Amino acid sequence: MEFTELADYPVPAGTLTEWIPSVGPHAATPALAGWQPDERPTSYVHEAHLRASLASPRRGRESWLGAAFEILGPLDKPAFRAAVLAWIDRHESMRSHAAIDEESGDLSRVTAAEGAIDIWQVEQERCEHSSDVFEHLHYLFDEYTSPLAWPAYAFVTLEPLAAADNGRVTVFFAADHSIIDGLSTVLVAHEITALYAEAKDNTPAQLFEAGSYLDFGVSERRVHAELAHTHDAVVTWQKFLQDGSGQFPAFPLDIGEPNDQSAAQGGLSAWVLDADRADAFSIACRKTGNSLFSGLLGALAVAGTELSGNTEFRTITPVHTRDQPHWVSSLGWFVGLCPLAFDIEGLDSFGAVVAKATEQVTSTKPIARVPLDRVFAALGASAKPRFVVSFMDVRFAPMAENWHDWNARALRSKQYDHDVYIWINRTPRGINIAARYPNTETATSNVHQYVGAVRRLLDEVVDTGTATMPTQAATRPVATNQ
Repeated sequence: MEFTELADYPVPAGTLTEWIPSVGPHAATPALAGWQPDERPTSYVHEAHLRASLASPRRGRESWLGAAFEILGPLDKPAFRAAVLAWIDRHESMRSHAAIDEESGDLSRVTAAEGAIDIWQVEQERCEHSSDVFEHLHYLFDEYTSPLAWPAYAFVTLEPLAAADNGRVTVFFAADHSIIDGLSTVLVAHEITALYAEAKDNTPAQLFEAGSYLDFGVSERRVHAELAHTHDAVVTWQKFLQDGSGQFPAFPLDIGEPNDQSAAQGGLSAWVLDADRADAFSIACRKTGNSLFSGLLGALAVAGTELSGNTEFRTITPVHTRDQPHWVSSLGWFVGLCPLAFDIEGLDSFGAVVAKATEQVTSTKPIARVPLDRVFAALGASAKPRFVVSFMDVRFAPMAENWHDWNARALRSKQYDHDVYIWINRTPRGINIAARYPNTETATSNVHQYVGAVRRLLDEVVDTGTATMPTQAATRPVATNQ
């Protein structure tokens, strides 16, 4: 599934309906009505996000992830309402709210029982221009997805103008990052589509059981309540920070000077390999005894050396923490971070580079299960990610083969930071690379150049089984971005 901003999604003109959850006295019994105190804590990353949002002038705005997809029209609104309510009952995190008292700093939570949620169905006036639809969606999602208020998510349906009606209705969804992650956005299209068909046509949804992200937070805190300075995660992160002079790695090329954060970041999305060529690249990696992910890291490392002259590749990569079967279908922020650093100096083949990447992933991946905020607490230090590379293989996600027909896409909000994020997704259609970067001429040029170099390397491996190593790397000037 392609991962882009809403501005890159083909939004047609039409009529919008907002579907906003609410809690009120309409539950099945009076005992279930309203919020109930809940002693369960948040996950560590959720708490860190709440505290950062409180300290930020944006107060958590524009930190959302989402999805857009199409369903067959005309829209059966009672059935869609039933589908959203069933989905909310299915995922406890969608009917729970965690908050931090701004004076005391104490964390608290309230949760609504199954059946205690209602939906405000807000019918908007017909929009004759797609730009009006886009502006309304962006405003709604930015305003309704703050982690500091409930609900931190919303659905919108778009019924196209009759003249342009293709028999399909577009569904938009957005939620704050504190309650969903990248894989969660991939699951939404399938679950809502299945629950809508069940409500509309009595077709069984047949969804897998989903555990509660609230219970994950309890489990995580029990496991990582104590973290000694000698723990592998603490030692590894400490060395990683020391090697970076106390900072996390930066993008290997110059991205210009930080702006005043008033300009939203730029972005790109490119399908670099189709399905057959993605298979061919994976086979080439496996022939060397390594994975496709290691092959991608190898390509990123070689591209960085080729363009900068620096032979050391350093980044941070997210790793999912869904370590139990009942978390597979859950919605939440099941993500840890893993430090990656390896030097390709003196390596004379792409296979050797990929093996080096595998060695690093194998060594550091296990520590991603330890929340980074616990590590920071043990170290008495902190750092902000500046260059992040994410990889997901979502070919086997439920109904992934339908994404193209559904015009399904994962969405992200605008960002204003001075950093570079790269997302690489392997889907039934092939491999997509998406990126966001500072809206500077230097960053735009260098990130596009970097992705172009990676694409060329992937093609070379597919066509020849290997890639040409940069022979003059040691003589090239090293770009700095500190």
